[in-house]
Amino acid sequence: MSEHERYAEDLALYALDALEGEDRARVDEHLAECAACRRELEQLRGDTALLALSTTGPRPPQRARQRLLDAVAGEPRVPILVETSTRRSWWGWLGWAATAAVVIFALSLWRENSGLKDTLASANSQAAKSTREMEELRRIAAPILEPEAQRVTLVAAKTPPQPQGKVFYLRNRNSLVLLANNLAPLPAQKAYELWLIPTSGAPIPAGVFKPDAHGSASVVNPPLPAGAEAKAFAITVENEAGATTPTMPIVMMGAGE
Repeated sequence: MSEHERYAEDLALYALDALEGEDRARVDEHLAECAACRRELEQLRGDTALLALSTTGPRPPQRARQRLLDAVAGEPRVPILVETSTRRSWWGWLGWAATAAVVIFALSLWRENSGLKDTLASANSQAAKSTREMEELRRIAAPILEPEAQRVTLVAAKTPPQPQGKVFYLRNRNSLVLLANNLAPLPAQKAYELWLIPTSGAPIPAGVFKPDAHGSASVVNPPLPAGAEAKAFAITVENEAGATTPTMPIVMMGAGE
């Protein structure tokens, strides 16, 4: 074994502060002259610090853990028949360091395994929660979306239902549909007339109609000028034959949505 190799073997003990007396002084003298051993010592000290932090901080790189373990494993194994108590203390320190390294490595594995279990449990809990929320949304939406659901409109008690009308107008196809209900009955020879109120110009007649006994009526595709742009629609009461201009008052009116 060369002199340099003998000093290199003592660097692991030096990094752990396990060298004392003349042996430590001898390594100090060699370190003052050998840049390679100084670099090796700094690396061993850094590896030892990373191992110490592994139970409370991020996991050290595997190469750092392996470097220190390799350095410890590289120390010569000789019978404990040494001349001084100082050498026995060196091996005691070395045994402690190896044991500490194994314990730290085992703790890091346990912490990693525990963290994975916690992550898996959290993911399973979140998935179960999402499933419950989806089922609750489906239950709430069922009476709104299902075709066979019964739909009822509630109104104020003892209050006559208000007349209503809904116009569906498709300008580019010159198509119009009116659906009306709760209309009041009309005198003889009178009728309702629908008017298209354009964005500019006079109101355009859009069909004459009479409600049935239940107050319902409809107008489907009355004759209209092509491409008329509607700003609003209105209903008035006119003679049965209809009118060319609305007769006041306007019974119902609504602007485009």
